Amino acid sequence: MLLPSTYTDRMKELLSNEEYEAYIKSFDEPHHAGLRVNTLKISVEEFMKISPFELKRVPWTTNGFYYDKSEQPAKHPYYYAGLYYIQEPSAMTPAALLPVEEGDRVLDLCAAPGGKSTELAAKLNGTGVLVTNDISNSRAKALLKNIELQGVRNAIVTSEPPEKLGRYFEGYFDKILVDAPCSGEGMFRKDNALIKSWEEYGVEYFSKIQKEIIVEAAKMLRAGGLMVYSTCTFSPEENELTIEHLKNEFPEFKVLDVERAEGFDHGHPEWIGSEDKELSNCVRIWPHKINGEGHFVALLQKGEDEGRRKVKTKTEPVKLSEEASVFLKSMGVKSFKKNHEMFEERLTSLPEGVVPLKGLRILRSGMYLGDVKKNRFEPAQALACALKKEEFDNHIDLPLDDERVIRYLKGETIEIEDKKASGYQLVCVDGYSLGWGKLSKGTLKNKYNPGWRWL
Repeated sequence: MLLPSTYTDRMKELLSNEEYEAYIKSFDEPHHAGLRVNTLKISVEEFMKISPFELKRVPWTTNGFYYDKSEQPAKHPYYYAGLYYIQEPSAMTPAALLPVEEGDRVLDLCAAPGGKSTELAAKLNGTGVLVTNDISNSRAKALLKNIELQGVRNAIVTSEPPEKLGRYFEGYFDKILVDAPCSGEGMFRKDNALIKSWEEYGVEYFSKIQKEIIVEAAKMLRAGGLMVYSTCTFSPEENELTIEHLKNEFPEFKVLDVERAEGFDHGHPEWIGSEDKELSNCVRIWPHKINGEGHFVALLQKGEDEGRRKVKTKTEPVKLSEEASVFLKSMGVKSFKKNHEMFEERLTSLPEGVVPLKGLRILRSGMYLGDVKKNRFEPAQALACALKKEEFDNHIDLPLDDERVIRYLKGETIEIEDKKASGYQLVCVDGYSLGWGKLSKGTLKNKYNPGWRWL
């Protein structure tokens, strides 16, 4: 791989001769493929019992695994059931280091395509609030799909610049993750196209953006709250210097020390000429030291804990149609039976404690339950993904080796042995939900989302 001389010269300045040679040699090694078990759907222990892949644990996570790149986990029914998320192993670190607890208000500010958001959602376990945002509307659509596929019930998906979000959420969040746009040096081995982007934009372009983003994020964090800042680059200007900028703007912030996995490096304040010892608490991940790509992570705390500020939340009740009410009552999910919101014909269930959001560009506000039509209710694909088999009495559970599983995922009509059952059915594979079908006289009309179909 041909690296720009301006880049290699800078890396020679940062690293010792021995380390630099080891780093360059790492480009001759293949990158590592990983998946993260979605604990919203299945425990790690249960997944290991049914896993169709040979897996090896990623040591810095509790639910991350390496898989052999000869396998294709994205072409397996369990992927369509949302049992795991395909993610580069080092990229699992930021969400793993942010200590999210059930009931927290959490923001993932630069979230697309959703790998970190879905892990934060798993930690929340259906409680609290997750606001997941990406400024790019097209990327936010990919984010929304992954949020829904993974069965997340309590997410607000937005597409706004940080400064606009700040006008709604000042001091609101308990935890924030900022996986900032960056020059991508840590991913050169995995994606050669990033080298061209690095030459086009350079480090300074992203450094300016990162400073603006982290300052806006800081305003949305409550006193005592925790924030993770991360990049997939090595340049000190985008990493330690960004953290120093934050501390200059908000002196109450401190960089917390974290337990480092074997092979993880510390931060280097000397690379930016700083005497701030706290910058050493940052984490640097190098591809020549671990089985993964390059990353930088810092865990930050904003001053002393003063508790949450009181916020005005949405309380206006929504009158449900009889059809929607009957359908929702048929489910054993209490959290879907209150705090409803209607937008045109779309019915959603908002998480508790959400501030009024009028004026924001919102792709999804909470759990998308379905569409209220004239004299009928059509349940949403997102609702099917969020449900467990036992939460909906009318379900069809197909074994993995049943050829109807793939046919269903392709959008085909399938035949069912039960000729008496009728109405909406939750279609599952090995007990894990895939989507909806409407049954009549043994024929299941396919309601699987057309945009998600098996190709």
